Amino acid sequence: MSPSQPSPADPTTPHKPDRQASMTDHEAMAAALALAREGARAGEVPVGAVVLKDGQIIATGRNAPLGAHDPTAHAEITALRAAAQLLGNYRLDGCELFVTLEPCAMCSGAMLHARLKRVVFGAADPKTGAAGSVVNLFANRQLNHQTHVEGGMMAQQSTALLQDFFNHRRSQQRQEAQMNHPLRDDALRTPDAQFDNLPGYPWPPNYVSNLPSLAGLRMHYLDEGPDPKNKGAPITYLCLHGNPAWSYLYRKMIPVFLQAGSRVVAPDLMGFGKSDKPKKDGVHSFTWHRQTLLELVERLDLRNVVLVVQDWGGLLGLTLPFAAPERYKGLLVMNTTLATGEVPLSPGFVAWRDMCAKNPAFDIARLFGRGNPQMSPQECAAYMAPFPDAGHRAATRVFPAMVPEFAESDGAAVSREAQAFWTHRWTGKTLMAIGTQDPVLGLPVMRQLQSMIRHCPEPLLLDQAGHFVQEHGEPIAQAAVALFGAQSS
Repeated sequence: MSPSQPSPADPTTPHKPDRQASMTDHEAMAAALALAREGARAGEVPVGAVVLKDGQIIATGRNAPLGAHDPTAHAEITALRAAAQLLGNYRLDGCELFVTLEPCAMCSGAMLHARLKRVVFGAADPKTGAAGSVVNLFANRQLNHQTHVEGGMMAQQSTALLQDFFNHRRSQQRQEAQMNHPLRDDALRTPDAQFDNLPGYPWPPNYVSNLPSLAGLRMHYLDEGPDPKNKGAPITYLCLHGNPAWSYLYRKMIPVFLQAGSRVVAPDLMGFGKSDKPKKDGVHSFTWHRQTLLELVERLDLRNVVLVVQDWGGLLGLTLPFAAPERYKGLLVMNTTLATGEVPLSPGFVAWRDMCAKNPAFDIARLFGRGNPQMSPQECAAYMAPFPDAGHRAATRVFPAMVPEFAESDGAAVSREAQAFWTHRWTGKTLMAIGTQDPVLGLPVMRQLQSMIRHCPEPLLLDQAGHFVQEHGEPIAQAAVALFGAQSS
Protein backbone atom coordinates (compact mmCIF):
# COMPACT_ATOMS: atom_id res chain seq x y z
CA MET A 1 0.00 0.00 0.00
CA SER A 2 1.07 3.63 -0.35
CA PRO A 3 1.53 5.53 2.90
CA SER A 4 -0.76 8.44 3.52
CA GLN A 5 1.16 11.70 3.26
CA PRO A 6 1.80 13.71 6.44
CA SER A 7 0.75 17.32 6.33
CA PRO A 8 3.43 20.04 6.51
CA ALA A 9 2.25 20.87 10.03
CA ASP A 10 2.56 17.23 11.13
CA PRO A 11 5.58 15.45 9.67
CA THR A 12 4.84 12.36 11.78
CA THR A 13 2.00 10.03 10.83
CA PRO A 14 0.96 6.67 12.33
CA HIS A 15 -0.70 4.10 10.05
CA LYS A 16 -3.02 1.18 10.67
CA PRO A 17 -1.92 -1.24 7.97
CA ASP A 18 -4.34 -3.09 5.76
CA ARG A 19 -4.04 -6.83 5.35
CA GLN A 20 -2.10 -7.32 2.14
CA ALA A 21 1.22 -8.55 0.77
CA SER A 22 4.38 -7.40 2.50
CA MET A 23 6.22 -4.46 0.95
CA THR A 24 9.57 -4.99 -0.71
CA ASP A 25 12.61 -3.06 0.51
CA HIS A 26 12.54 -0.94 -2.65
CA GLU A 27 8.89 -0.05 -2.11
CA ALA A 28 9.59 0.95 1.47
CA MET A 29 12.55 3.13 0.49
CA ALA A 30 10.51 4.68 -2.33
CA ALA A 31 7.92 5.69 0.28
CA ALA A 32 10.68 7.24 2.39
CA LEU A 33 11.93 9.16 -0.65
CA ALA A 34 8.45 10.55 -1.24
CA LEU A 35 8.47 11.87 2.32
CA ALA A 36 11.92 13.36 1.79
CA ARG A 37 10.65 15.26 -1.25
CA GLU A 38 7.77 16.59 0.82
CA GLY A 39 10.29 17.83 3.40
CA ALA A 40 12.24 19.63 0.67
CA ARG A 41 9.07 21.42 -0.43
CA ALA A 42 8.63 22.57 3.17
CA GLY A 43 12.19 23.92 3.24
CA GLU A 44 13.61 21.13 5.38
CA VAL A 45 16.66 19.03 4.53
CA PRO A 46 15.11 16.21 2.47
CA VAL A 47 15.21 13.10 4.63
CA GLY A 48 12.29 10.71 4.94
CA ALA A 49 11.70 7.60 7.04
CA VAL A 50 9.11 4.83 7.36
CA VAL A 51 8.64 2.16 10.02
CA LEU A 52 7.42 -1.28 8.96
CA LYS A 53 5.90 -4.08 11.04
CA ASP A 54 5.00 -7.39 9.48
CA GLY A 55 5.92 -5.92 6.11
CA GLN A 56 3.52 -2.97 6.32
CA ILE A 57 4.12 0.73 7.01
CA ILE A 58 2.85 1.69 10.43
CA ALA A 59 4.44 5.14 10.75
CA THR A 60 6.23 7.76 8.66
CA GLY A 61 8.36 10.81 9.32
CA ARG A 62 10.27 13.52 7.54
CA ASN A 63 12.78 16.09 8.70
CA ALA A 64 11.15 18.98 10.58
CA PRO A 65 13.73 20.71 12.87
CA LEU A 66 13.07 24.11 11.27
CA GLY A 67 9.30 23.98 11.22
CA ALA A 68 8.99 22.39 14.65
CA HIS A 69 11.80 24.42 16.24
CA ASP A 70 13.04 21.08 17.53
CA PRO A 71 16.64 19.87 17.10
CA THR A 72 15.46 16.28 17.65
CA ALA A 73 12.83 16.36 14.89
CA HIS A 74 14.79 14.20 12.47
CA ALA A 75 12.84 11.96 10.12
CA GLU A 76 13.81 8.82 12.03
CA ILE A 77 12.84 10.23 15.43
CA THR A 78 9.44 11.45 14.22
CA ALA A 79 8.72 8.07 12.63
CA LEU A 80 9.79 6.19 15.77
CA ARG A 81 7.56 8.37 17.94
CA ALA A 82 4.54 7.74 15.71
CA ALA A 83 5.18 3.99 15.67
CA ALA A 84 5.50 3.86 19.45
CA GLN A 85 2.23 5.76 19.87
CA LEU A 86 0.44 3.41 17.53
CA LEU A 87 1.77 0.27 19.21
CA GLY A 88 1.49 1.63 22.72
CA ASN A 89 5.08 0.63 23.49
CA TYR A 90 8.39 2.40 23.11
CA ARG A 91 10.00 -0.92 22.29
CA LEU A 92 9.41 -1.63 18.64
CA ASP A 93 10.30 -5.31 18.62
CA GLY A 94 10.22 -6.83 15.15
CA CYS A 95 9.96 -3.44 13.40
CA GLU A 96 12.14 -2.21 10.55
CA LEU A 97 13.04 1.39 9.69
CA PHE A 98 13.87 2.67 6.22
CA VAL A 99 15.48 6.10 5.96
CA THR A 100 16.93 7.96 2.97
CA LEU A 101 20.10 9.16 4.76
CA GLU A 102 22.48 7.37 7.11
CA PRO A 103 21.28 8.08 10.66
CA CYS A 104 23.20 10.35 13.00
CA ALA A 105 24.31 9.36 16.52
CA MET A 106 21.09 10.65 18.09
CA CYS A 107 18.85 8.71 15.74
CA SER A 108 21.03 5.58 15.88
CA GLY A 109 20.84 5.60 19.66
CA ALA A 110 17.05 5.92 19.54
CA MET A 111 16.84 3.01 17.08
CA LEU A 112 18.91 0.81 19.34
CA HIS A 113 16.88 1.86 22.37
CA ALA A 114 13.67 1.01 20.48
CA ARG A 115 15.14 -2.43 19.74
CA LEU A 116 14.43 -2.30 16.04
CA LYS A 117 14.99 -5.50 14.15
CA ARG A 118 16.56 -3.86 11.09
CA VAL A 119 17.56 -0.42 9.78
CA VAL A 120 18.02 0.24 6.06
CA PHE A 121 19.38 3.59 4.85
CA GLY A 122 20.04 5.14 1.47
CA ALA A 123 22.85 7.70 1.10
CA ALA A 124 25.89 7.63 3.37
CA ASP A 125 26.59 10.73 5.47
CA PRO A 126 30.37 11.33 5.66
CA LYS A 127 29.98 14.17 8.17
CA THR A 128 27.61 12.83 10.85
CA GLY A 129 26.77 9.26 9.85
CA ALA A 130 26.74 6.89 12.84
CA ALA A 131 26.21 3.65 10.91
CA GLY A 132 29.70 3.35 9.52
CA SER A 133 30.73 6.67 7.95
CA VAL A 134 31.99 8.51 11.05
CA VAL A 135 31.27 5.95 13.74
CA ASN A 136 29.24 2.73 13.78
CA LEU A 137 27.07 2.47 16.86
CA PHE A 138 25.38 -0.59 15.46
CA ALA A 139 28.66 -2.51 15.52
CA ASN A 140 29.12 -2.12 19.29
CA ARG A 141 28.67 -5.63 20.65
CA GLN A 142 28.69 -4.35 24.25
CA LEU A 143 25.17 -2.99 23.81
CA ASN A 144 22.38 -5.21 25.11
CA HIS A 145 20.52 -5.15 21.78
CA GLN A 146 21.84 -5.67 18.26
CA THR A 147 20.05 -4.06 15.33
CA HIS A 148 20.97 -5.23 11.85
CA VAL A 149 21.86 -2.31 9.56
CA GLU A 150 22.15 -2.13 5.77
CA GLY A 151 23.26 0.85 3.70
CA GLY A 152 23.13 1.92 0.07
CA MET A 153 19.49 1.17 -0.73
CA MET A 154 18.52 3.54 -3.59
CA ALA A 155 21.50 5.66 -2.54
CA GLN A 156 21.79 7.42 -5.89
CA GLN A 157 18.25 8.78 -5.69
CA SER A 158 18.72 9.89 -2.08
CA THR A 159 22.03 11.59 -2.85
CA ALA A 160 20.61 13.38 -5.89
CA LEU A 161 17.70 14.69 -3.82
CA LEU A 162 20.05 16.09 -1.19
CA GLN A 163 22.39 17.63 -3.77
CA ASP A 164 19.52 19.29 -5.63
CA PHE A 165 18.19 20.71 -2.36
CA PHE A 166 21.50 22.21 -1.24
CA ASN A 167 22.33 23.51 -4.73
CA HIS A 168 18.97 25.27 -4.82
CA ARG A 169 19.46 26.70 -1.34
CA ARG A 170 22.93 28.00 -2.20
CA SER A 171 21.52 29.58 -5.35
CA GLN A 172 18.83 31.33 -3.32
CA GLN A 173 21.40 32.58 -0.82
CA ARG A 174 23.53 33.96 -3.64
CA GLN A 175 20.56 35.72 -5.18
CA GLU A 176 19.65 37.23 -1.82
CA ALA A 177 23.23 38.37 -1.30
CA GLN A 178 23.23 40.03 -4.70
CA MET A 179 19.95 41.80 -3.94
CA ASN A 180 21.09 42.98 -0.52
CA HIS A 181 24.58 43.97 -1.69
CA PRO A 182 24.48 44.83 -5.42
CA LEU A 183 27.83 44.72 -7.18
CA ARG A 184 29.31 48.05 -8.24
CA ASP A 185 30.30 48.43 -11.89
CA ASP A 186 33.91 49.16 -10.95
CA ALA A 187 34.37 45.98 -8.89
CA LEU A 188 34.41 42.21 -9.27
CA ARG A 189 32.91 39.61 -6.95
CA THR A 190 34.38 36.13 -6.73
CA PRO A 191 31.69 33.54 -7.55
CA ASP A 192 30.47 31.79 -4.41
CA ALA A 193 31.11 28.42 -6.03
CA GLN A 194 34.84 29.12 -5.70
CA PHE A 195 34.46 28.72 -1.93
CA ASP A 196 32.42 25.51 -1.88
CA ASN A 197 33.83 22.64 0.19
CA LEU A 198 37.05 24.33 1.30
CA PRO A 199 38.82 22.11 3.84
CA GLY A 200 38.54 23.33 7.42
CA TYR A 201 36.40 26.40 6.67
CA PRO A 202 32.76 25.63 7.62
CA TRP A 203 31.64 29.06 8.83
CA PRO A 204 28.83 31.01 7.15
CA PRO A 205 29.58 34.40 5.59
CA ASN A 206 28.57 37.81 6.89
CA TYR A 207 28.54 40.89 4.71
CA VAL A 208 28.40 44.64 5.12
CA SER A 209 28.27 47.25 2.36
CA ASN A 210 26.92 50.37 4.07
CA LEU A 211 30.06 51.51 5.87
CA PRO A 212 30.89 55.06 4.72
CA SER A 213 34.31 54.12 3.34
CA LEU A 214 32.92 51.17 1.35
CA ALA A 215 30.50 53.28 -0.68
CA GLY A 216 28.51 50.19 -1.59
CA LEU A 217 31.36 47.71 -1.93
CA ARG A 218 30.67 44.46 -0.10
CA MET A 219 32.99 43.45 2.74
CA HIS A 220 32.99 39.90 4.10
CA TYR A 221 33.70 38.86 7.67
CA LEU A 222 33.32 35.82 9.87
CA ASP A 223 31.50 36.40 13.14
CA GLU A 224 31.32 33.35 15.38
CA GLY A 225 30.59 33.15 19.05
CA PRO A 226 28.67 31.59 21.92
CA ASP A 227 25.23 33.08 21.23
CA PRO A 228 23.26 34.31 18.18
CA LYS A 229 24.19 37.95 18.66
CA ASN A 230 27.68 37.19 19.95
CA LYS A 231 27.15 39.60 22.81
CA GLY A 232 27.88 37.23 25.67
CA ALA A 233 31.54 36.49 25.04
CA PRO A 234 34.02 37.91 27.56
CA ILE A 235 36.68 38.15 24.84
CA THR A 236 36.47 38.97 21.13
CA TYR A 237 39.37 37.89 18.95
CA LEU A 238 39.69 40.24 15.97
CA CYS A 239 41.78 38.30 13.44
CA LEU A 240 43.35 40.31 10.61
CA HIS A 241 45.09 38.62 7.68
CA GLY A 242 47.71 39.89 5.27
CA ASN A 243 48.66 39.63 1.61
CA PRO A 244 47.93 37.37 -0.29
CA ALA A 245 45.91 35.51 2.34
CA TRP A 246 42.33 35.91 3.57
CA SER A 247 40.31 34.80 6.61
CA TYR A 248 40.96 31.16 5.65
CA LEU A 249 44.36 31.75 7.26
CA TYR A 250 42.81 31.54 10.74
CA ARG A 251 40.89 28.27 10.28
CA LYS A 252 43.20 26.39 12.70
CA MET A 253 43.00 29.02 15.43
CA ILE A 254 39.31 29.90 15.32
CA PRO A 255 38.08 26.57 16.78
CA VAL A 256 40.39 26.96 19.79
CA PHE A 257 39.06 30.44 20.48
CA LEU A 258 35.45 29.31 20.09
CA GLN A 259 35.93 26.32 22.36
CA ALA A 260 37.09 28.74 25.06
CA GLY A 261 33.76 30.58 24.79
CA SER A 262 35.11 33.60 22.92
CA ARG A 263 33.77 35.51 19.97
CA VAL A 264 35.81 35.57 16.76
CA VAL A 265 35.57 38.23 14.07
CA ALA A 266 37.75 37.69 11.00
CA PRO A 267 37.21 40.12 8.10
CA ASP A 268 38.53 39.81 4.58
CA LEU A 269 40.33 42.99 3.56
CA MET A 270 38.84 44.62 0.50
CA GLY A 271 40.20 42.90 -2.59
CA PHE A 272 40.76 39.63 -0.73
CA GLY A 273 38.74 36.56 0.19
CA LYS A 274 34.98 36.93 -0.19
CA SER A 275 35.11 40.73 -0.16
CA ASP A 276 34.58 42.67 -3.38
CA LYS A 277 37.58 43.23 -5.65
CA PRO A 278 37.90 46.80 -7.00
CA LYS A 279 39.07 46.61 -10.60
CA LYS A 280 41.51 49.51 -10.48
CA ASP A 281 44.83 49.21 -8.65
CA GLY A 282 44.67 52.85 -7.60
CA VAL A 283 41.65 52.32 -5.35
CA HIS A 284 43.86 50.64 -2.76
CA SER A 285 45.67 52.74 -0.19
CA PHE A 286 46.86 52.35 3.39
CA THR A 287 44.47 55.04 4.61
CA TRP A 288 41.42 53.51 2.89
CA HIS A 289 41.99 50.01 4.19
CA ARG A 290 42.62 51.27 7.72
CA GLN A 291 39.42 53.30 7.61
CA THR A 292 37.33 50.30 6.54
CA LEU A 293 38.63 48.36 9.55
CA LEU A 294 37.98 51.24 11.97
CA GLU A 295 34.41 51.52 10.70
CA LEU A 296 33.84 47.76 10.92
CA VAL A 297 35.01 47.68 14.54
CA GLU A 298 32.67 50.57 15.29
CA ARG A 299 29.72 49.05 13.42
CA LEU A 300 30.05 45.70 15.19
CA ASP A 301 30.72 47.52 18.47
CA LEU A 302 33.62 45.20 19.29
CA ARG A 303 34.75 45.33 22.92
CA ASN A 304 37.19 43.40 25.10
CA VAL A 305 39.13 42.84 21.90
CA VAL A 306 42.25 40.74 21.57
CA LEU A 307 43.81 42.02 18.37
CA VAL A 308 45.29 39.15 16.34
CA VAL A 309 47.59 40.28 13.54
CA GLN A 310 50.15 39.07 11.02
CA ASP A 311 51.72 40.56 7.87
CA TRP A 312 49.47 43.38 6.53
CA GLY A 313 47.06 42.53 9.31
CA GLY A 314 49.70 44.02 11.60
CA LEU A 315 50.73 46.92 9.38
CA LEU A 316 47.11 48.06 9.42
CA GLY A 317 45.84 46.48 12.61
CA LEU A 318 48.53 47.84 14.91
CA THR A 319 47.32 51.33 14.00
CA LEU A 320 43.75 50.69 15.19
CA PRO A 321 43.86 50.58 19.03
CA PHE A 322 45.13 54.09 19.69
CA ALA A 323 41.97 55.40 17.96
CA ALA A 324 39.76 53.66 20.57
CA PRO A 325 41.97 52.15 23.28
CA GLU A 326 39.02 51.31 25.52
CA ARG A 327 37.97 48.58 23.09
CA TYR A 328 41.23 46.59 23.27
CA LYS A 329 42.42 44.30 26.05
CA GLY A 330 45.08 42.16 24.42
CA LEU A 331 47.45 41.75 21.49
CA LEU A 332 48.48 38.56 19.72
CA VAL A 333 51.11 39.58 17.19
CA MET A 334 52.81 37.30 14.64
CA ASN A 335 55.37 37.98 11.90
CA THR A 336 54.55 41.57 11.09
CA THR A 337 55.90 45.08 11.65
CA LEU A 338 55.08 48.76 11.96
CA ALA A 339 56.25 50.71 8.90
CA THR A 340 56.94 54.21 10.20
CA GLY A 341 59.21 55.37 7.38
CA GLU A 342 61.96 56.06 9.89
CA VAL A 343 64.03 52.92 9.31
CA PRO A 344 64.79 51.10 6.05
CA LEU A 345 62.55 48.23 5.08
CA SER A 346 64.10 44.83 5.72
CA PRO A 347 66.10 43.21 2.88
CA GLY A 348 63.74 40.25 2.96
CA PHE A 349 60.73 42.47 2.38
CA VAL A 350 62.43 44.41 -0.41
CA ALA A 351 63.20 41.13 -2.15
CA TRP A 352 59.56 40.07 -1.78
CA ARG A 353 58.37 43.41 -3.16
CA ASP A 354 60.67 43.08 -6.15
CA MET A 355 59.47 39.55 -6.84
CA CYS A 356 55.84 40.68 -6.79
CA ALA A 357 56.59 43.55 -9.16
CA LYS A 358 58.26 41.19 -11.65
CA ASN A 359 55.69 38.40 -11.25
CA PRO A 360 52.31 40.03 -10.48
CA ALA A 361 50.45 36.78 -11.24
CA PHE A 362 52.61 34.61 -8.98
CA ASP A 363 51.08 31.29 -7.95
CA ILE A 364 49.59 31.81 -4.48
CA ALA A 365 48.92 28.12 -3.91
CA ARG A 366 52.53 27.30 -4.73
CA LEU A 367 53.73 30.04 -2.36
CA PHE A 368 51.84 28.47 0.54
CA GLY A 369 52.87 24.95 -0.36
CA ARG A 370 56.55 25.85 -0.59
CA GLY A 371 56.60 27.38 2.88
CA ASN A 372 54.23 24.86 4.47
CA PRO A 373 54.98 21.34 3.28
CA GLN A 374 52.51 19.93 5.83
CA MET A 375 49.58 21.53 3.98
CA SER A 376 47.47 19.44 1.61
CA PRO A 377 47.10 20.47 -2.06
CA GLN A 378 43.46 21.29 -1.32
CA GLU A 379 44.44 23.66 1.49
CA CYS A 380 46.99 25.40 -0.71
CA ALA A 381 44.44 25.73 -3.50
CA ALA A 382 41.98 27.33 -1.06
CA TYR A 383 44.22 30.40 -0.89
CA MET A 384 43.77 30.82 -4.65
CA ALA A 385 39.97 30.47 -4.44
CA PRO A 386 39.29 34.25 -4.21
CA PHE A 387 41.31 34.93 -7.38
CA PRO A 388 39.90 33.04 -10.39
CA ASP A 389 41.68 35.34 -12.86
CA ALA A 390 44.04 38.32 -13.10
CA GLY A 391 41.18 40.79 -12.93
CA HIS A 392 40.49 39.80 -9.33
CA ARG A 393 44.10 40.37 -8.24
CA ALA A 394 44.50 44.13 -8.06
CA ALA A 395 45.08 43.97 -4.30
CA THR A 396 47.78 41.27 -4.47
CA ARG A 397 49.57 43.35 -7.11
CA VAL A 398 49.63 46.65 -5.26
CA PHE A 399 49.89 45.73 -1.58
CA PRO A 400 53.67 45.11 -1.58
CA ALA A 401 54.31 48.61 -2.93
CA MET A 402 51.87 50.14 -0.39
CA VAL A 403 54.07 49.41 2.62
CA PRO A 404 55.16 52.85 3.92
CA GLU A 405 58.83 53.25 3.06
CA PHE A 406 59.49 56.94 3.67
CA ALA A 407 58.41 59.43 6.34
CA GLU A 408 55.91 61.02 3.96
CA SER A 409 54.48 57.74 2.62
CA ASP A 410 50.77 57.08 3.06
CA GLY A 411 50.35 55.39 6.43
CA ALA A 412 53.74 56.33 7.84
CA ALA A 413 52.51 59.17 10.06
CA VAL A 414 49.69 57.10 11.57
CA SER A 415 52.16 54.25 12.09
CA ARG A 416 54.40 56.58 14.07
CA GLU A 417 51.40 57.52 16.23
CA ALA A 418 50.75 53.83 16.73
CA GLN A 419 54.37 53.22 17.71
CA ALA A 420 54.11 55.90 20.40
CA PHE A 421 50.91 54.28 21.68
CA TRP A 422 52.41 50.79 21.93
CA THR A 423 55.58 52.10 23.55
CA HIS A 424 54.10 54.44 26.14
CA ARG A 425 50.33 53.92 26.52
CA TRP A 426 49.57 50.25 25.97
CA THR A 427 48.27 48.64 29.19
CA GLY A 428 46.95 45.33 27.91
CA LYS A 429 48.60 41.92 27.77
CA THR A 430 50.68 40.87 24.79
CA LEU A 431 51.57 37.53 23.26
CA MET A 432 54.13 37.49 20.47
CA ALA A 433 54.59 34.37 18.32
CA ILE A 434 57.27 34.13 15.65
CA GLY A 435 57.72 31.71 12.78
CA THR A 436 61.49 31.70 12.74
CA GLN A 437 61.76 30.37 9.18
CA ASP A 438 60.24 33.57 7.79
CA PRO A 439 62.76 35.30 5.45
CA VAL A 440 60.64 38.48 5.18
CA LEU A 441 59.29 39.32 8.64
CA GLY A 442 61.18 36.85 10.79
CA LEU A 443 63.07 37.00 14.05
CA PRO A 444 65.17 40.18 13.51
CA VAL A 445 62.14 42.24 12.44
CA MET A 446 60.01 40.85 15.24
CA ARG A 447 62.66 41.53 17.87
CA GLN A 448 62.64 45.14 16.73
CA LEU A 449 58.85 45.23 17.06
CA GLN A 450 59.09 43.61 20.48
CA SER A 451 61.21 46.51 21.67
CA MET A 452 58.42 48.93 20.65
CA ILE A 453 55.64 47.20 22.62
CA ARG A 454 55.40 48.07 26.29
CA HIS A 455 55.82 45.08 28.62
CA CYS A 456 56.02 42.63 25.72
CA PRO A 457 57.33 39.33 27.16
CA GLU A 458 59.64 36.87 25.47
CA PRO A 459 58.01 35.58 22.30
CA LEU A 460 56.78 32.09 21.53
CA LEU A 461 59.20 30.77 18.91
CA LEU A 462 57.98 28.26 16.32
CA ASP A 463 61.08 26.89 14.65
CA GLN A 464 59.08 24.82 12.17
CA ALA A 465 56.94 27.77 11.00
CA GLY A 466 57.61 30.37 8.36
CA HIS A 467 55.85 33.58 7.38
CA PHE A 468 52.32 32.16 7.51
CA VAL A 469 52.69 31.12 11.11
CA GLN A 470 48.92 30.59 11.49
CA GLU A 471 49.34 27.32 9.59
CA HIS A 472 50.87 26.13 12.88
CA GLY A 473 48.29 28.07 14.85
CA GLU A 474 46.77 25.62 17.32
CA PRO A 475 49.48 25.94 20.02
CA ILE A 476 49.54 29.69 19.53
CA ALA A 477 45.78 29.90 20.01
CA GLN A 478 46.01 27.68 23.08
CA ALA A 479 48.67 29.97 24.56
CA ALA A 480 46.45 32.95 23.82
CA VAL A 481 43.48 31.37 25.57
CA ALA A 482 45.68 30.66 28.60
CA LEU A 483 46.82 34.29 28.67
CA PHE A 484 43.69 36.20 27.72
CA GLY A 485 40.93 33.76 28.57
CA ALA A 486 40.27 35.03 32.09
CA GLN A 487 39.79 38.63 31.00
CA SER A 488 36.23 39.94 30.90
CA SER A 489 34.35 43.19 30.82
